[in-house]
Amino acid sequence: MALLELQNVNTYYGAIHALKGVDLAVNKGEIVTLIGSNGAGKSTTLKTVSGLLTPMQGQVTFDGQRIDGTPAYRITEMGIAHVPEGRKIFPRLTVLENLEMGAFTVTDPAVRQRNLERAFTLFPRLKERVHQKGGTLSGGEQQMLAIGRALMMSPKLLMLDEPSMGLAPLLVEQIFAIIRQLNDDGVTILLVEQNALMALEVAHRGYVIQTGAIALHDSAAALRENKSVREAYLGEL
Repeated sequence: MALLELQNVNTYYGAIHALKGVDLAVNKGEIVTLIGSNGAGKSTTLKTVSGLLTPMQGQVTFDGQRIDGTPAYRITEMGIAHVPEGRKIFPRLTVLENLEMGAFTVTDPAVRQRNLERAFTLFPRLKERVHQKGGTLSGGEQQMLAIGRALMMSPKLLMLDEPSMGLAPLLVEQIFAIIRQLNDDGVTILLVEQNALMALEVAHRGYVIQTGAIALHDSAAALRENKSVREAYLGEL
């Protein structure tokens, strides 16, 4: 059984039909990537999973339970952490306060402390800036903070929306190395990423979404070799 499964999901923004019968699955322990052009429905898919949007048709199942229509905070409590596009940290809170906000579902102080130490181990820069306001961090540091905040809740599923956006190449490499490490440590990841080459290098499987519908689904290795994928998303002519 898949940890996460979307079946015939149709999501709308008012009269705009954003997701059109999306079928997608993420198995425990996988990195699955969702790639596509701007406006294809990538972020909408993650928002539908995390409860920020409710599908008008279809169903979303997580860890054996149907969750479409469930309030977003309940879905978070079930173990889905969503790192949104643009990071969305709390700019007026310190690094430590931002991280603590991510642990609101964790009641065991020992677990909270362990997760905090894990975040600082993964992102030593955050420990150096622990009392600095989030809004004064660089773009790369804010992305580290957003991921660290999500990890504070010990997620069963980590959803990352464009983690490399706006980052320098060296920081992109660093973020993807962290994604690999998290997966090696047992974190299941659903990755939305416009940098299709990097995404397909780190993922086990991938889906290509076009105008709200899944156009292709295969192993990441097969998608990297797919002619249409290479031409459309990997910059090859």
